[in-house]
Amino acid sequence: MSGMHRDRVRSSVSRQKIRTVIQLCSAVLFNGFLSGLKNVRIFTGKTKSFCVPVLNCYSCPAALGSCPFGSLQAVRGSSGGRFPFYVLGSLMLFGVLLGRLICGLLCPFGLIQDLLSRIPVKKVSLPEKADRHLRYVKYILLAVFVIALPAFLRDDSGSSLPWFCKFICPAGTLEGGIPLVLFNKDLRSLIGPLFWWKVLLLAAILAAAVFIPRFFCRYMCPLGAFYSLFNRFSLVRMSVNTDSCISCGKCREVCPMSIDPVHQISGAECILCGRCRDACPASSISLDLPAFRTKPGRPHAESTEGGSATS
Repeated sequence: MSGMHRDRVRSSVSRQKIRTVIQLCSAVLFNGFLSGLKNVRIFTGKTKSFCVPVLNCYSCPAALGSCPFGSLQAVRGSSGGRFPFYVLGSLMLFGVLLGRLICGLLCPFGLIQDLLSRIPVKKVSLPEKADRHLRYVKYILLAVFVIALPAFLRDDSGSSLPWFCKFICPAGTLEGGIPLVLFNKDLRSLIGPLFWWKVLLLAAILAAAVFIPRFFCRYMCPLGAFYSLFNRFSLVRMSVNTDSCISCGKCREVCPMSIDPVHQISGAECILCGRCRDACPASSISLDLPAFRTKPGRPHAESTEGGSATS
């Protein structure tokens, strides 16, 4: 192993550790109410009025903020169906500033998937056509379970259920439902088929994440689908220097979203995690702030991807 290659490997390992530390710090920041874990009670302080940028269940005993999609469904599904200006504005601000970097570096459920993907088993690659179609599922979940059902399917009082939170969200099950049931015996008598359905769904998603990195992010996360709409023009983006790229394919090999960074970097499916940059032997991939470029540097190419699925 040459000295240059050895230095690059060490740098990659160091960046991976830094990335994991950032993810852990983010999880602690969003879930810092430690006494809630001890006493199994939900935090109701002033910070719960603010939305965090990730899927982080309001009912998690340690959560200091509110889940943006939980808040969106709660406001839209309330009696009278108020328009969620604050929640939607917060989500759009997060999207414009960071795009899917939030998925790659800040999301606690993303961290859990990353840790599971490190289990040394042979990874599974779905057929290209199946993979392409499955990536649209998260947009369907966004449109139907987060937006349409809470807005239009109401009871006699004019209220609606938080459909995604109640029937699907695995982060809510892991962070809120399971801890509350495990440590609060009064809630155990209320367990029914819905709880077991969500536990089964969570188990399936976590098992899939062992074999398919970032399974939930690729195919099922409606919040990732929302942020993907901003990814190509968010403040933080990644780019490829096509002049120095040697087309070795190493970036594609390490991508947890299984995209081709050379052609799809900062596209809808890119979570800006930086693994492609770490693996690039030609240092052709960079994380930058295009909005603050004052003069052109080396030729760069950003995503040519227009849709949500990989080509």
